[in-house]
Amino acid sequence: MRFLTAGESHGAALVAIVEGIPAHLSLTADYINAHLARRQMGIGRGGRMQIEKDRVEILSGVRGGFTMGSPIALLIRNLDWPNWERVMAVEGLLDGERVTKPRPGHADLPGALKYLHRDVRNVLERASARETAARTAVGAVARRLLEELGISLFSHVVSIGPVVVEKVDFDRVEDSPLRCGDLQAEEAMKDVILRAQEEGDTLGGVFEVRVKGVLPGLGSHVHWDRRLDAKLAQALLSIPGVKGVEIGEAFSLSSKPGSQVHDAIYWDVQRGFYRRTNRAGGIEGGISNGEEIVVRGAMKPIPTLSKPLESVDIETKEPFPSHKERSDVCAVPAAGVVAEAVVAWVLAQAVMEKMGGDTLEEVVGRWEAYRERVRTF
Repeated sequence: MRFLTAGESHGAALVAIVEGIPAHLSLTADYINAHLARRQMGIGRGGRMQIEKDRVEILSGVRGGFTMGSPIALLIRNLDWPNWERVMAVEGLLDGERVTKPRPGHADLPGALKYLHRDVRNVLERASARETAARTAVGAVARRLLEELGISLFSHVVSIGPVVVEKVDFDRVEDSPLRCGDLQAEEAMKDVILRAQEEGDTLGGVFEVRVKGVLPGLGSHVHWDRRLDAKLAQALLSIPGVKGVEIGEAFSLSSKPGSQVHDAIYWDVQRGFYRRTNRAGGIEGGISNGEEIVVRGAMKPIPTLSKPLESVDIETKEPFPSHKERSDVCAVPAAGVVAEAVVAWVLAQAVMEKMGGDTLEEVVGRWEAYRERVRTF
């Protein structure tokens, strides 16, 4: 399984091509659109979310509502494109001034130096988190496959700025604008977001993704690039703004002795091998162990500030306030939804690597047979 995305933040559209999805999987645009809508929720989102109402068009690979085994092409049009058509024109003269004042914390300056761009817009358009809409659509395709195997996943917000969730009610997360399972913490989060907005500042935070139904045996210990935890970490760190990843209770466990860290192993005739704790987050030695997979991502504050930090003009070398683009104040809840998508992709890829199969029937049959072998091992 593999995919590729293309498109700029203010270009005509985002495009994705997905290869390796087995035939006969039920897939509709409405299903993908529901997850695209979840990505656009939140408090403290910028004006772009008032313009874009992301809808996917499935251009190939699906017929009559079912995948055919051929590459799936997805298109998400940027509704703001008419306002940028001359600025982002593929051919001919361009309108608008060149962007020469890079933003601290963004890809602007390192990207300009790497590609020798004198107009930073050539960097910021692709570096923008707008690209994650395409990956959310791709992740929805992978999620559809996982559902057929009894695997479910969801995200919730653990913290925003200084506010940390104390007690999570997972049943209320989907109804929360901040994807927060703690009502008291949610109200405090709203306050700090609005305060940051008034002060021209931004906020980061931590999200968590939980996955149920994964059998032991996904990933591998034999090569560094096949370790499931390593693949999940890379996927989460590929989300713009994510600077740290934790699997299970990694950071808090680092200060404890091993006797208080590792999950003791038990066996039951019905369940097979199982654990009563899950401090490892469902992964040991780079391989899923059958428990719930739990991963967290730490997202830094968005680098585009309405009160810009100091920067230097790449042409004149004079100090200037950095360039300001329309942006969010806080996008942690959206990042959690994107994280669901990238985690779903990694897990679906791991499933197909282990099970193989050109049709859904083959994959499901092998998965169920493997489930029974593991249970009776």
